[in-house]
Amino acid sequence: MSDETHAGGMHLTVLLSSTRRGARLARLLTVAELASRGLPTDPAAHVVGELAANAALHGRVPGRSFRLRASCPEPGSLLIEVTDALGERAPRPASRAVGPDAESGRGLLLVEALAERWGVTHGPFPCKTVWAEVSLTPSPRPTGSRSIATRYARAAAARREPEAHG
Repeated sequence: MSDETHAGGMHLTVLLSSTRRGARLARLLTVAELASRGLPTDPAAHVVGELAANAALHGRVPGRSFRLRASCPEPGSLLIEVTDALGERAPRPASRAVGPDAESGRGLLLVEALAERWGVTHGPFPCKTVWAEVSLTPSPRPTGSRSIATRYARAAAARREPEAHG
């Protein structure tokens, strides 16, 4: 694991096993690093958890790890990058409504709702990196599940809206 401070702030890089335990550890390490620097841990914890879980579940290649990078390229911003070895399976944002009883399918909607922006970078072959930028500045809005639920609902509604016009 590499943990070094540079002019732009935090830089954390770690290889983790492509398992649920590795995904959980990615979230815990990010939270610990942010907290040790006096930085807010939400929404970064949720975004890291979702991206790492996707790498472990959908980007898993037996015997290969995934890499977590978290850095502060500028004050008040955290860049999260999760790289896995299954580049041909790029994530697609949920374009359909997920049923209320579905046990999966909401992760990238949460990332979309919580991140300032996110995307996918391919390479080097055979890898892909899913990245997200999150704000580290405290929001003037109240925090808690109601705020997250509201942002999730807005992101889901925005995804359905183009279908209604098409």
